[in-house]
Amino acid sequence: MPIRPELKWLYPPDWSQISRHVRFERAQGRCQVCGRPHGKRIRVVASGRWFDVDTGNWRDAKGRKTGGPDLIDLIEVRETRVVLAAAHLDHDPRNNRLSNLRALCQRCHLVHDRVWHALQRRLTWKSRYALGDLFEGPYRPGILGILAQAASGTVTDG
Repeated sequence: MPIRPELKWLYPPDWSQISRHVRFERAQGRCQVCGRPHGKRIRVVASGRWFDVDTGNWRDAKGRKTGGPDLIDLIEVRETRVVLAAAHLDHDPRNNRLSNLRALCQRCHLVHDRVWHALQRRLTWKSRYALGDLFEGPYRPGILGILAQAASGTVTDG
């Protein structure tokens, strides 16, 4: 996962070596939660089950062998390429101890960060709400806010 330019200063200069060690030496190129292999294309269903070509088995979101998907799930099978990332378990990019880093695929990384992302969305919403109150009166998110701006003539096309 690429590092945003504004956060690059939080990472040490040797981050690429640390990340490579976590993903390929310690985890042997597999997600440490579900076992998906880095760089391979896999078949996935919406529930998180995926087909392990190496063993010929379907696996659940935790990497355990499971039965194949039913016919309805098979209709929605999609193929995706697995990319491993070195994830910080405490969400602090300055804490680069090996015990705080784990090799995760995209899905497991998003599941791990779900609560963190929800908090960030809430902070963003609250800051927009506060700025709206400060400069433009009561903040009205969504379509109601756009309609209110259009009625007052503050929306411009261009």
